[in-house]
Amino acid sequence: MAEAALYGSSYYEMPPLMRWFSANIGVHHVHHLCSTIPFYRLRRVVLDHPELGTIGRLTLRQSLRCVRLALWDEGRGRLVSFGSLRAGAA
Repeated sequence: MAEAALYGSSYYEMPPLMRWFSANIGVHHVHHLCSTIPFYRLRRVVLDHPELGTIGRLTLRQSLRCVRLALWDEGRGRLVSFGSLRAGAA
């Protein structure tokens, strides 16, 4: 159960203002591990347990690069864009 909680969701590292507006939604993996931790304590848990900050880590910059990804490519084992799918079919 703990493995699914930690590796089944991402740690979305956001700038402080976005963390505040989103009520620390980026620390979702910790929420899944222990849903009784209040949102305002989630960031502290990651700071107190640094190993939780490396699991499924996704930065804002990385997430913006993913905006165009829409389809799962079984052969490549990753998400791809419609454009790359069309280019591969040609």
